[in-house]
Amino acid sequence: MLTAGVDLAADPVGTAIAAVAWSASGAEVRLVAVPADDDAIVELAGRAAKTGIDCPLGWPDEFVAFVSAHRAGPAPVPADVAAKQWRRRLAWRHTDEVARRMTGLVPLSVSADRIGHTAMRCAALQTRLARAGRDVDRSGAGAVVEVYPAASLKVWGLPWRGYKTAGNRAALGVVVDRLQQAAPWLDLGDHEQLCRRSDHALDAVVAALTARAAVRDQVGRPGERELAAARTEGWIAIPTAALAGLPG
Repeated sequence: MLTAGVDLAADPVGTAIAAVAWSASGAEVRLVAVPADDDAIVELAGRAAKTGIDCPLGWPDEFVAFVSAHRAGPAPVPADVAAKQWRRRLAWRHTDEVARRMTGLVPLSVSADRIGHTAMRCAALQTRLARAGRDVDRSGAGAVVEVYPAASLKVWGLPWRGYKTAGNRAALGVVVDRLQQAAPWLDLGDHEQLCRRSDHALDAVVAALTARAAVRDQVGRPGERELAAARTEGWIAIPTAALAGLPG
């Protein structure tokens, strides 16, 4: 089985992809590439059983309704709710709030932060994957699943912050060291040095590992009442089991 990971950015130059092949006893990283354009992402996702994408797959339902209403005329501003509270529902999706409760981490707002540029690219990628015959279900039930590498690392007991940007190369190396210690069954092969130089590369590998957790049903799933929103807004797959449970 092959799982893939995408650390998506608004442009190919900051985007990384990874592919991990799984066996009963372990896993081998077969591909890590930076940069990565849309063609490379679609091709890899077409071969993988599941692809983890580090980017919101949709926007908050209430934000979409608010903007649509504002375009047509006066925006619906609730009179009996504090401004900070109703704006919060426009900025963060339900899955973002669930991730906050589960991990203590605060995902970027897809409607009020620069990650919105990346989400536009992601929406176009979802369209291309669907046209190529891949089952794109934003709840994570199909060929792609939304992931949050920092949350995965934190749940797995690994360093999850302080390793971003080239100025934190030493911290990035520590994350790789800790990952290899926690997952001796994971063979980074010739891609280890790239993961030590690029946090995008490492996050793509973590995204592929999280995709495997989703395949193994070792991530949180939306409940019955959450499913409708998950299918429009997206749903972050946060691991619920140890890293050691991924092979097999």
